[in-house]
Amino acid sequence: MMAVHEYKCPCCSGALAFDSTVQKMKCPFCDTEFEVEALKAYDEDLNNEGTDKLEWDTNAGTQWTTDEATGLRSYICQSCGGEIVGDENTAATECPFCGNHAIIMQQFSGSLKPDYVIPFKLNKEAAKAEYLKHLQGKFLLPKIFKDENHIDEIKGIYVPFWLFDSDADADIRFRATRTRSWSDSNYNYVETSYFSVYRAGAVAFDHVPVDGSTRMPDDLMESIEPFNFADAVDFQTAYLSGYFADKYDVDAEQSIDRANTRIKTSTEDAFRDTVQGYMTVTPEYSSVRLHDGKTKYAFYPVWLLNTTYQDEKYTFAMNGQTGKFVGNLPTDKGKFWKFAAIFTAVAGALIYGGMWLIQLL
Repeated sequence: MMAVHEYKCPCCSGALAFDSTVQKMKCPFCDTEFEVEALKAYDEDLNNEGTDKLEWDTNAGTQWTTDEATGLRSYICQSCGGEIVGDENTAATECPFCGNHAIIMQQFSGSLKPDYVIPFKLNKEAAKAEYLKHLQGKFLLPKIFKDENHIDEIKGIYVPFWLFDSDADADIRFRATRTRSWSDSNYNYVETSYFSVYRAGAVAFDHVPVDGSTRMPDDLMESIEPFNFADAVDFQTAYLSGYFADKYDVDAEQSIDRANTRIKTSTEDAFRDTVQGYMTVTPEYSSVRLHDGKTKYAFYPVWLLNTTYQDEKYTFAMNGQTGKFVGNLPTDKGKFWKFAAIFTAVAGALIYGGMWLIQLL
């Protein structure tokens, strides 16, 4: 078994949790509040703690196969002694027996300890409110889905992110066009002129995020950006209490390709915005060179919501700092085809009316 840590209330011994509304550790039993810095000594003591050695010799049951055992971890709840089962990437969770919040200290040892954390600014009620707001004004949303408004699961989770800092020098050539048109009594003319536009310069990138968890869909995590790094603080395990957390299972080296793609695309877009006065602008050649690149490891706050409709699971995500909410919704196919038929009929009537008006002229 591996050890877990819980922050205990000095007043009543209840399990403390980080309260995003007051930005302090708070006891849910006696409502006593504590500054996070006041609990920093806990982390220092934890670094000197030993681990239990609890061995048993038993013939009960059978052994897990190698495939079954891969990634399986179990921990002991310090409050009730219950066993908490998780996987190799579980960093913060809760006991299924007593509900107390547990932080898996071994996941933050050595090089696995994050450099920064952005604490949750918004609570569970805010996430529920944004979910209901997300359903409003969706004409093609099935009525039963909207009326029920049920949420199967909602949890706040600290998602591991790799943050990339770098300066970029770039040379980019664009193919641009301009057109002009005119007509005479016989013909209509269109002239297209082609230009080669060159740009060179430097761009600095700070804290380009790449999520380090295979459980989190990349498009979902990128959709709730940006996070404001100004709120980031030095990592302390106290911020994890009351939330779930995973350590990374995609390391920094494996995240470089995505970081490079994001930086290269952003550089081309920034240079593209300087090319004005053309009908079309297309990159023909680009050379982006990075230097002074550095990588940091951080935890960012995310609310995840899951619901099921017609046996299909729908996942939504909310930025736990800014409140940005994203997620796909089901479509009422009957409403869709009805709307499509109306649109086609209206468009056809407008075209017919336009042709009739032309004939009159």
